[in-house]
Amino acid sequence: MATICQITGVGVTRGHHIHRSGKAKKEGGIGRHITKRVKRCILPNLRQKRIFVPELNKFIDVKLSARALKTIDKNGAYNVLKKAGLI
Repeated sequence: MATICQITGVGVTRGHHIHRSGKAKKEGGIGRHITKRVKRCILPNLRQKRIFVPELNKFIDVKLSARALKTIDKNGAYNVLKKAGLI
């Protein structure tokens, strides 16, 4: 399976890790300088869950992010899964 949330659609984000050298000014140096930018992947906080839907009286397996899990707690499993097209 892909690294994508089935409810919110959030996936992998690209970014940079910045390498710095030098000593900070407040520590007596002349300041920190960027020497290199290294590409990196920022992965979503995904969980594999079995969610019980009382309206259908059955469990549904979904791969979702922690934020989507909070959305299900707030709006209810049936509404969220139906809007995402999983029911």
